[in-house]
Amino acid sequence: MNADQPGPGPLEERESAWHELDLLLLRGRIRSGTLAEISRTGALYRQVCRDLSRAHRLGLAPDVIAYLDSLVSRAHSAFYQHTGVLWRKWPTLLFVQFPREFRANFRAVCLATLLFFVPLLVTLIKSSQSATFAAQVLPIDLLEGMAEAYSGDLADGRSTDTNAAMAGFYVYNNVGIAFRCFAAGILFGLGSAFFLVYNGAVMGAVLGYVTANGSGANILTFVCGHAPLELTAIVIAGAAGMQLGSALLDTRGIGRLESVWHERVPILAQVLGATFMLLVAAAVEAFWSPSAAPAPTKWAVSAVILLVVSAFLLIGGRGARVP
Repeated sequence: MNADQPGPGPLEERESAWHELDLLLLRGRIRSGTLAEISRTGALYRQVCRDLSRAHRLGLAPDVIAYLDSLVSRAHSAFYQHTGVLWRKWPTLLFVQFPREFRANFRAVCLATLLFFVPLLVTLIKSSQSATFAAQVLPIDLLEGMAEAYSGDLADGRSTDTNAAMAGFYVYNNVGIAFRCFAAGILFGLGSAFFLVYNGAVMGAVLGYVTANGSGANILTFVCGHAPLELTAIVIAGAAGMQLGSALLDTRGIGRLESVWHERVPILAQVLGATFMLLVAAAVEAFWSPSAAPAPTKWAVSAVILLVVSAFLLIGGRGARVP
């Protein structure tokens, strides 16, 4: 039987053709196979498209329709996907698709913002009023060490060697926090929510305890430069994790892995953007935040960074053409 001709009988009798196409897709022979394999796959693809149309018209079982829909979608992606190398795509992902996907995922971003900043504000206020409360969030020895670290005069600055060493630590720490906020989204989004709440509570406890010990101005002046980048990136990473969890929960009639695969570009763009922001934040935190620059200058720079980040996320990528 010619694969281009619809077969006789019920669609269920066509399962051999469906499984043949499924096998060819799993083998990845769409572009790298022989001419006969590519031709055969194309014929099977057209055939399954017709079968899907008939399945809808005949009102077949939902699982049959979902399977055919997934098969057609996978075959279409395999035939028409862009074949450029990933490293050549990163400028488009970062500077065009990242702000677009941030806006498209805005509801998750708003939820992530609440999950992060509400615990931060609550623990900041409570820890500034009670050292006992702060000690319930973090060990008292760690809190006392933080208070001592910010008790000195920031005008003294820090050595260049120390700055360089701390840059590596900040990259490791910040990216690790954001990665946990994102990757934990595999637990249907609940893991991302947990790490957003936890990290917000920890940061609030530190700020509150240090403020209660008289060094609030010092720690706020230190963090003001990198905070717009770092905190925003953590929220975006958490929102991307929630999008991952949402794809696992709401599969729209296809398999969970297939659902996540459909969301791969939006999620990847947000993770890439958050990572880039954290790398810049680490550089600012290592070399600018501990500098001997006057406090008004640091706050002015912080305001400029906040405006740039906000403008990029809200209007970046508009009008740009994505292949």
